[in-house]
Amino acid sequence: QVQLVESGGGLVQAGGSLSVSCAASGRTRSMYAMGWFRQALGKEREFVTAITWSGGSTYYADSVQGRFTISRDNAKNTLYLQMNSLKPEDTATYYCAADHVTYSRNAGSWHYWGQGTQVTVSS
Repeated sequence: QVQLVESGGGLVQAGGSLSVSCAASGRTRSMYAMGWFRQALGKEREFVTAITWSGGSTYYADSVQGRFTISRDNAKNTLYLQMNSLKPEDTATYYCAADHVTYSRNAGSWHYWGQGTQVTVSS
């Protein structure tokens, strides 16, 4: 089992920056990948970005490419998401995800989830 706890988030004006982090505990040594998904009110959960835990390969949704940066600190078992040039359409609950086997842009493929943290971008 892996436990994930997000922190950060909040309210920011359009064009601003915000960061969120995710602390992992439990069976972290066998993690293959971690990622961030988001879910806006009334919409499905969508892929934002992911990183492989050992090699550090990164993947981004087109909508955030060039604005968001994912990183991880293996020693601290912590995942980070730096969000720049935020837009009102980035408003959503952001969820941290982890998996032992694979990386996927499909939320249903990930086994472990955090509780989510709210990011609100005002226009």
